[in-house]
Amino acid sequence: MPFEIPSRRILNFTGFIVCCGLMGFALFAQHVLLLDPCPLCVLQRFVVISLGILFLVAALHNPSGGGRIFYAVLTAVAALGGVGVAGWHAWLQQLPPDEVPSCGPGLDYMLENFPIAEALKMVFSGSGECAEIVWQFLGLSMPAWVVLWMLGLGSVAVWNNLRR
Repeated sequence: MPFEIPSRRILNFTGFIVCCGLMGFALFAQHVLLLDPCPLCVLQRFVVISLGILFLVAALHNPSGGGRIFYAVLTAVAALGGVGVAGWHAWLQQLPPDEVPSCGPGLDYMLENFPIAEALKMVFSGSGECAEIVWQFLGLSMPAWVVLWMLGLGSVAVWNNLRR
């Protein structure tokens, strides 16, 4: 009996479930392991949630024709955004201690007290707390794992939504 690839709808829904699992682990790490997220971690959560929502909408909509291209492009943009944020975060973690930026205010404070563009500029400049590696699995930090998950999920999303 040959292996049959699941339908586009099922794979999109599976992508949504995987994103829920990633967010579930992030919340477990925060509330059980007591690892407070830094501003870049929070942005990565927004990307994972956005990608999950796109997967869910694509599963519910189950488009044909141009709609499939639309979802392929949107999921690719979200996943690449996640690769960018998590990649930047992983890069900050690899800096020598003397090159690590000093610690800054939290994301909530920045968003409440600065224009959004300035707050985002501050977030992406990084801070000392963003450079600290507080969790690893198989030698990779959490942002490195997010890069891998975003590459994988983005690739599957594009392939799945463009296939006939």
